[in-house]
Amino acid sequence: MDRGIGHWVTRRAFLHGERTAFVSGDDHYSYTDVDRRTDQVASALRDLGVRKGDRVAVLLVNSVEFMELLLGCAKIGAITVPINVRLAGPEIGYILADSGADVFAFHEPLADGAVAALAEPGVRVRHRIRVWGPARDGEIGYDAFLSGGAAEPFHGDVDGSDVAFIMYTSGTTGRPKGAMLTHDNLLWNAVNVLGTAHGLRGSDVTVAVAPMFHIGGLGVHTLPLLYAGGTSVILPSFDPVGTLKAMAESRATVQFMVPAMWSALTRVPDFDSYDLSALKLAMGGGSPVPLTVIDFMQQRGVPFSEGFGMTETAPLVSILETDHVTAKAGSIGRVAVHVDARIVDPDDRDLPPDTVGELLVRGRNVFVGYWMKPAATAEAFRSGWFHTGDLGRIDPEGFITLVDRKKDMIISGGENVYPIEVEQVLFQHPGVLDAAVVGGPDEKWGERVVAVVVADPAAGAEPAAEDLIAWCRDRLAHFKCPREVHLVAELPRNATGKLLKTELRKRFTGVEGGVVQR
Repeated sequence: MDRGIGHWVTRRAFLHGERTAFVSGDDHYSYTDVDRRTDQVASALRDLGVRKGDRVAVLLVNSVEFMELLLGCAKIGAITVPINVRLAGPEIGYILADSGADVFAFHEPLADGAVAALAEPGVRVRHRIRVWGPARDGEIGYDAFLSGGAAEPFHGDVDGSDVAFIMYTSGTTGRPKGAMLTHDNLLWNAVNVLGTAHGLRGSDVTVAVAPMFHIGGLGVHTLPLLYAGGTSVILPSFDPVGTLKAMAESRATVQFMVPAMWSALTRVPDFDSYDLSALKLAMGGGSPVPLTVIDFMQQRGVPFSEGFGMTETAPLVSILETDHVTAKAGSIGRVAVHVDARIVDPDDRDLPPDTVGELLVRGRNVFVGYWMKPAATAEAFRSGWFHTGDLGRIDPEGFITLVDRKKDMIISGGENVYPIEVEQVLFQHPGVLDAAVVGGPDEKWGERVVAVVVADPAAGAEPAAEDLIAWCRDRLAHFKCPREVHLVAELPRNATGKLLKTELRKRFTGVEGGVVQR
């Protein structure tokens, strides 16, 4: 019987429990250790009243505790809600309220944002777990929480169709939507990853440094390696030198990072002093990896590939394998083994090769809908296919190239930024009459956030760009905030009043044709 992703570690503990599942600092956790500890987590959650379908929110950096809570929830059939650690208190509070989380675990360094979030309207968290620090009033310390759980096998009533995660992704309305990913979605994503040209083996090792609150940090290597019986060396945050050191010392064989991370690694002055001879595959995702980075790695004998995915697809949709990464630069590759893709016109009719249209995908890795948003779910799944909102084309060989993002999404350092969310915050400023946000190319981060603002004459003095940036930083995660603000007399619009963002991109970011080339 398949009892979901929590049962993966149980099976691996039975088959070869002595293998190392996780490494954190000097601590090594075998599959037997992880199975026992996640049984304790499941038991402790049950003692708190958590049942199948209940939501457990986690505001945690990459850590063994993150994975233990995730797997413990999975054994019960409870739903994990990972929260981006870079969000501000009100943003965290919205996710807690929208998901209806009963339990909220957070790391000590993130406590200020966590406590602020608990005061937001609609939050009904009953139990708070503080990790890496002493518990405060009404909280439970993680060590006490874990030791209170029974160290005995836990077998929950979990089916593959049950929801395992709700992962929030920003939407065009300015409020994030919770994508519901089932245990089967995560299983089939693992199968897709194992089915790539290089695949994964139980002997593989990775450094888990991409944030686990993102589907890329979990779904590209961390969870598939658990399925395969491999090892993840967990780093709480990214540091170029520290990451290189961990890759060398652990003899990492496979490695996923977003392009900004890979770029930072190549700029380490003594890069070649780190022994990466065990690395058989380097992989980028989130946005295209610069060819200079790919060349840098290939010159050192490391095969490089690029993957494309989304939160809603758990995440792998397509992969640009190492054999094609240079010749097909700019493409997102060909679909994974168990994924289908189409390019369609606005009426969902198939388009011929090399014709631009919307990318549609389907597969058992595709999510089952948005939490508590039936209308958005129905819109996303028209005709039985998931409408990605990305515009692209497929060539006769099956290689997909994206040419624009239908929803105007900006990708900065691997983080998704939706302009309307930033625009709504700017509109709240008393000195702003009108505002638009676009993405511009950035050598370090891939894209930067650029705001164009019309000042409100009735407010008196024109707001300074620095003040508007600070206004956003007080209300949004910093990666969403403008790097620059331009003040104009009016925004360009067509005869029907539609904002002409192509003109803004061309004027203020230097992007020809109004499209950031990814």
